[in-house]
Amino acid sequence: MNFKRFTIAIALSVTALYLVLAGSLFSFLDSGRVIKALTSERVFFSVSLSVKAAIIATILAITVAIPAAYALSRYNFRGKAVVDTLLELPLIVTPVALGAMLLIFFNTGLGASVQNNLWQFVFEFSGIVLAQFLTTVGLAIRTIRSTFDEISPRYEAVACTLGATPTQALMTITLPMARKGILAATVITFAKCIGEFGATIMVAGAMPMKSETMPVSIFMRLGSADIEGMAMMILILLAVGLSVLLILRFILQKKYD
Repeated sequence: MNFKRFTIAIALSVTALYLVLAGSLFSFLDSGRVIKALTSERVFFSVSLSVKAAIIATILAITVAIPAAYALSRYNFRGKAVVDTLLELPLIVTPVALGAMLLIFFNTGLGASVQNNLWQFVFEFSGIVLAQFLTTVGLAIRTIRSTFDEISPRYEAVACTLGATPTQALMTITLPMARKGILAATVITFAKCIGEFGATIMVAGAMPMKSETMPVSIFMRLGSADIEGMAMMILILLAVGLSVLLILRFILQKKYD
């Protein structure tokens, strides 16, 4: 076996493992239950809630990640090493721990003031978005920064010598060159958001028809020993997540190719 076949075999083996795991879910289902579930108001609510929250959190994360990643890639400033390290926080602590940190913050004087005077987050839809945003924005920054690092600053310098402002150089030179990296960050961020569980359940709780995202619904069904329902929700999560990812990837590639 040559090296090409070996590497392809590894990729196919991992894919086969995931397919076997997904296929095993069908052993707990019958077609009647699936059809009934697909028309269930509770299942529809979980799906729509998950997709809406993931879209909003992804837009916020990418909007913040692009300028933050650019600053870390292009500029040296006081405290850069500290900022660079702290952005790894979501990778160091578990999502459950991050959600617990949010709850603790909202029980401090400043957090309570935010809750009372600005915006309610605990046990609310906004809490789901906040939890998803905080667990993914660091990853989005890291991914986009690596893309900016591969683009030489000389392109922007040349544009500036020709009369462009730094902002114009970024918008017309760097961002178009970084579009594939930004696309990858968007896809990864959305995938992480739609499957986020730990921080979400800590901040927004697990209330049916209010904060029951698809991962939370899976957890609740497991807690009630509803294995069939859990398998059904996992399949729905897979179907929705993969479908939206494929559509998003197609739209963005169509736009930038």
